[in-house]
Amino acid sequence: MTRTILHVDFDSFFASVEQQFDERFRGKPMGVTATNGRTCIIASSKEAKKLGIKTGARSWEAYKICPSLVLVPADFNKYWEISQRFLNICNDYSPFVELFSLDEVFMDVTLTQNLYGGKFALVKKIKQRIRSEIGEYITVSVGISHNKLLAKLGSGLKKPDGIFEIKKEKISEVYKEAELTDVCGIGDRIAVRLNKLGIYSLLDLRATPLRFLEEEFGKVYSQILKNIAAGTDDSEVVPYYFGSETKSVGRNYCLPRNEYDQRKILQNVFELCEEVGIKLRRLSKKARTVGFYLTGEESYHGRKTLKNYIDSGAEIFEIFKIFYKEWGLAKKDRQEAMVRQISVWATNLEDCQNTPLSLFDFENKKNTIQNTVDSINERFGDHTIRSGFLLYADKLTTVPNGYMADRFERKKVSEKFQDLLQTK
Repeated sequence: MTRTILHVDFDSFFASVEQQFDERFRGKPMGVTATNGRTCIIASSKEAKKLGIKTGARSWEAYKICPSLVLVPADFNKYWEISQRFLNICNDYSPFVELFSLDEVFMDVTLTQNLYGGKFALVKKIKQRIRSEIGEYITVSVGISHNKLLAKLGSGLKKPDGIFEIKKEKISEVYKEAELTDVCGIGDRIAVRLNKLGIYSLLDLRATPLRFLEEEFGKVYSQILKNIAAGTDDSEVVPYYFGSETKSVGRNYCLPRNEYDQRKILQNVFELCEEVGIKLRRLSKKARTVGFYLTGEESYHGRKTLKNYIDSGAEIFEIFKIFYKEWGLAKKDRQEAMVRQISVWATNLEDCQNTPLSLFDFENKKNTIQNTVDSINERFGDHTIRSGFLLYADKLTTVPNGYMADRFERKKVSEKFQDLLQTK
């Protein structure tokens, strides 16, 4: 049976939500900015995009294009609420809904489309419900195909508020018009490397011998590129309530300003370590490998694999301090010691129940205290209780990666789809 996969993608999501909530912004060029003090535009309205104001532009660059541009700080709680409503709508039309990001999902409607009069009728019902239940200023574009790769490509080819189907026999025709970067899996940097090899289109990529790509990209990614060029993708739509095995946990943070104060740098790293620890404990995971990346005038990175498994932010921070000392950051002069971005990550994960239990009473007491702190923070908000090291430190001003997805309610699958789950 040929699959029918939808990729449903909001149009100018953050900006459209702001326009829906505040009529003053409607019909006007506007941009949504990061809440951490940086002047980067993280989302542009449809009106701003028509003028050439793209995501990632600096505000001063955008003002040159449009002096009347309206800038609004991001409100992720608002976006999460809309995304939750959207997800609940999609769940009513298929049990196979994969949350790809806050503003886009994949849906496998192979077994359910005929319940609603076919795939196009189903898509129109979803669009109608979004207008009536979420708002007339919030629209989605939908790609339809037999796999996820092509469905995602299709949703981007007819924006905004469009529907675009890519059939098997039409792949070459679509690829002839599409850019390399229109396809998920080929970013700007990969496109530049492909251009250097004389590959400027998806059809060029299809005609390039695998061995030629392997010299530049290696065997694994070269095969991925060839699959993209052929329009091949066998990956399943994984319902978000089933979840997938988490292989790593990380937190990346761009500081509000270039930071030279060593104590503030360490406080930010400590809080990121705490968030990674919180994420591990929520997943009931522990990690053996942790890593760090600091970017400023220079870049510093390191990773360490431990003999034991950990899930404590304080323990992760202790490992960081070893690298910090090795890097000699505190001894560098003011300009060299500047940091603007920090990354903390953990991998080599294992379920807590599969890790060795401690034989020492002080470890058990420490775990009890940590569990109590976690319970309080879960009830009253993250970082309600903080380490004394963070006294007088500002709280991080961006939402952790995955924070919203963690809080989506795991909606019970509709009874009418229970048999379909068994069939799948």
